[in-house]
Amino acid sequence: MKYRVVFSQAAAEDLEQLFDFALQRELDSETGDLHVPEKAVQAIKNGMAFLTTSPFACRKAGSSAFIRELVIPFGNTGYVALFEIVDGNTVIIGAIRHQREDDYH
Repeated sequence: MKYRVVFSQAAAEDLEQLFDFALQRELDSETGDLHVPEKAVQAIKNGMAFLTTSPFACRKAGSSAFIRELVIPFGNTGYVALFEIVDGNTVIIGAIRHQREDDYH
C-alpha cells in the first residue's frame, strides 16, 4: 500500500522558514556551507518518502493513533514532522520543526 504525502500550507511555510534559517546561519558563519540548507530540505523530503509506505511505524503524538511524528536525522540533530494519517491513502504533514525547537508553531 502506498500513501500519498501532502504538505499543509503551514508545513510548507515551515519548510521555507527552516530553509531560510539554515541559510542565514551558514551566511553568518565564517566557514559557512551554502549547500547545507538544500541538504536539510532534501533530508526532510527523504523522510517524507518513508511515510509513503510506513506511516504507522512512526511514534504517536498524543492520544490518537492517527496523529504521529516522524524524526528526520540531519547532522548532529535533525527535524520532526507532525502528521496525520487521514485515510488508507493519504498522510497530511501538519508541521515541521527543528528538533531543538520547543514545540510546533
